[in-house]
Amino acid sequence: MRQATNSLVNASTKARRFALPSSLAAVAVLSSAMFFHGTGVHANAISASALDDQSVSSLAALDHDMETLAARVTPAVVNVAVTSRGTDDDDEAQTPQRGIDPSDLPPQLRQFFGNGGGFGRGGAMPQQQQLRHGVGSGVIISPDGYIITNNHVVEGATQIKVTLHDRRVLTGKVVGTDKLTDIAVVKVDAHDLPAISWGDSSKLQPGQTVLAFGSPFGVLQFSVTRGIVSAVNRAAPFSSDARTPGGLIQTDAAVNPGNSGGPLVNAHGELVGINQMIATNSGSFAGASFAIPSATARAISDQIIKTGSVHHGYLGIAMNDVTPQNAQFFNLDQALGAIVSQVTPGSPASNAGLKNGDVITSVNGKPVENGGALQVQVAQLTPGTKISLGILRNGSRQSINVALGEYKKDGEVAGNDSNKSGPSNGGKLGLAMSDLTPDVRQQMNIPSSVNGAAIAQVRPGSPAEDAGLQPGDVIMEVNRKPINSADQLASNIKSVPDGKGVLLLVWSNGGASYRVVSPNQG
Repeated sequence: MRQATNSLVNASTKARRFALPSSLAAVAVLSSAMFFHGTGVHANAISASALDDQSVSSLAALDHDMETLAARVTPAVVNVAVTSRGTDDDDEAQTPQRGIDPSDLPPQLRQFFGNGGGFGRGGAMPQQQQLRHGVGSGVIISPDGYIITNNHVVEGATQIKVTLHDRRVLTGKVVGTDKLTDIAVVKVDAHDLPAISWGDSSKLQPGQTVLAFGSPFGVLQFSVTRGIVSAVNRAAPFSSDARTPGGLIQTDAAVNPGNSGGPLVNAHGELVGINQMIATNSGSFAGASFAIPSATARAISDQIIKTGSVHHGYLGIAMNDVTPQNAQFFNLDQALGAIVSQVTPGSPASNAGLKNGDVITSVNGKPVENGGALQVQVAQLTPGTKISLGILRNGSRQSINVALGEYKKDGEVAGNDSNKSGPSNGGKLGLAMSDLTPDVRQQMNIPSSVNGAAIAQVRPGSPAEDAGLQPGDVIMEVNRKPINSADQLASNIKSVPDGKGVLLLVWSNGGASYRVVSPNQG
């Protein structure tokens, strides 16, 4: 296997030189196998027999359809080579969301990028600015040269070279970028380019066929892989920022470093996603790749092309997904929707009357599957847009109208703390609690707007530790009832029947989220 891999990345002249001997060697091995394991005539008859046309008609038809689809899409795919300036201390190339740096490739692949010129990280003095080279992918969305790619591919670029399918190399210019959604638009000076058709990512369902296009490892240009939609509305798996919109498309189509920014298309050859990242421990594809839905990419790129910038709608809440574990506490039959866990004072949500514990079930009549889906819907809308939120409040369905504000870098679109859902308690939970005295607030840096009981200690191996609770967190509610003191918390926890979970509203690291905790018995 290793030898075969090495032969693939050797210079093309060497690959051609060894092609014929390899084929002859394979024939010799097959001949020996036939000699020792049966008569030559019998073995030859089995190996030479082919399936009739009727047996393979469906496979042949599928192959033809895939060939047609690939031939239609590939001309709109581009390779994006970026030059930027950085130092050896820059860790951007180490994140899961970077275009590939040739210096990170195995030695046999680096030769495709040439030698010298300070390529990659070699050749420059430590701590000094040097040229860095990254490679990603993109897709043409208009005949006059507008191209979508990822923000992380072109971020900090001082030079962009775009290679078209016809092998023309054009200079690209960044029209605008959006770090929140990781979308960027690049423009090349050209006309009558083959542009891809937009598809509707909201219609994607698990099991549907998708194809991913791009330049894996930066050098295998205009590659195509096929897979299925594994899931939709995934949260951003590598983001520590709760404000990052989710709604990602998960697929098993092979995507590797260098594919970032390339198109994900459906069976009609329509753009349904922009390849963004992979989940892997090795740095290469491991069965799970993620794409930004075309609904997001189209909304953001339209803004960039029209104005050169992006303005996101702002709701002003933190939230949790509805899960089978917490649904019972909100009288919900299905694990669908987004639970409001915190409302920012003075925000559009606050002004409209949203409250902690409200469950948002729809936006403008469109069902909300989870917090990530709500984030995507809000982030796509512009400031000032008026929306109608369908909510459940204490089991009663209501409709609330909200005029969206504008997202600021230090504000929130709608923070989603859905990954912080798990088990917590007073004695049963394994916690030592403290009242929120002025001294405690000062020591733990707890704002005056936060009320409840502060966690002083967490017992190792306790349900509280399993839930991710830690000293400095504040428990604000127990089973949706406000907490004003440590004694009240202990009393409420003690009254919970053995074997029953507890729903806590927990303030932690500047935001609130609901946690379901299973106390120890006794």
